[in-house]
Amino acid sequence: MAGSLDDDEDSVLDESEQTNRPTDTAFSQQRIQAWHPILDPVWVIIALFYLGVIMVPTGFKIDSLQKNVVELKTKYDGILPKDQVCGIGGEFNANRTCFLNFTAPRYMRAPILIHYELTNFHQNHRSYYDSRDDFQLHGRVGNQDSVSRKACQPLNKLGNKTLNPCGLAANTMFNDFFTLESGRDINRIDLEMLETGIAWKSDIEYMYRQPEGFEYAECEPNACDSTCCERTTENGERFSCGAPYFDRKTDKCFAYHYPLQDETQYLYETYPDVISPIEGVTNEHFVVWMRIATQPTFRKLYGWIDQDIPAGETLRFRVNANYVVTRFQGSKSLLISTNNIFGGRNPYFGSFFFWVGIFCLAAGTFFAFKHAFRPRRLGDGNYLHYKDD
Repeated sequence: MAGSLDDDEDSVLDESEQTNRPTDTAFSQQRIQAWHPILDPVWVIIALFYLGVIMVPTGFKIDSLQKNVVELKTKYDGILPKDQVCGIGGEFNANRTCFLNFTAPRYMRAPILIHYELTNFHQNHRSYYDSRDDFQLHGRVGNQDSVSRKACQPLNKLGNKTLNPCGLAANTMFNDFFTLESGRDINRIDLEMLETGIAWKSDIEYMYRQPEGFEYAECEPNACDSTCCERTTENGERFSCGAPYFDRKTDKCFAYHYPLQDETQYLYETYPDVISPIEGVTNEHFVVWMRIATQPTFRKLYGWIDQDIPAGETLRFRVNANYVVTRFQGSKSLLISTNNIFGGRNPYFGSFFFWVGIFCLAAGTFFAFKHAFRPRRLGDGNYLHYKDD
């Protein structure tokens, strides 16, 4: 017995060789001095009054900021007849065109945010959220293993072609699109709706990549025809595009190549009116859609205007309606709004601070009167002891 103890002592390393030994500090050894308040009536009454005095004016300030937020909303499709300003019923990809007008009730300071809103759409359902292949969204293409095929269910193939990206979330993307037709700022300059900078930067940089093997090249001026696609990739393959893509935003023409084009349906083919072949899964509208909403009624950012709008100015939007909402008894709306330091309009935020502050003041007053006129007999605090270090 004694021999085994001696062996254990001999096997102990010197302190200089003990690399995992925690440092002998108050923090790592949990010896930091702690405060143990005694919650006597006076202490509680003062704390309640202190919280009330802070929260009541804070609630007033937040409420005043919220009242300065301008929010305009028009429901343009739904299950009720009065909501079907631009209704398409159950017709998928109808591309019905209609126009929505918004008149600024007062001065609107930039940035002015444009959102679309869906109701009764449960993006947060587990089977919906799990139906995606994150490796595919990050650029993987080709044969899928059993894990990827299971993750993509129930939307993995369309006919004989593999969907890339697969899954419910990617293939039920909101594909109505909006165009700002008219409207002027305070300097009488035409308004411009920007559609960049709407997605989280971290999502774009780290979560979404074009498929491995994707290439594109700008066509020569005055050569935006099939001859532009008659080139080869770095691997010696012919570009997969039958015709080049013309980008109306930049007035440039591009040839592009996607790998395994004959056996894969890519995102730009699923949503040709919304997704360009040059952007693919890095399109910001797609990235915004793929960030799952937590509630069945939600808004997603579509664009923004970086110009101030005077009171009385009318903004006219053209809507190309493609997204069916009657199947899930929902509705679609378009909103424009300003914001403040706390975000968009939230009528409950300031009220929450105000009424919690009122409750604290009322509770503090009640306990103060009770302590003054009918105090509770207290024990002697000197008899309270805490373990010494």
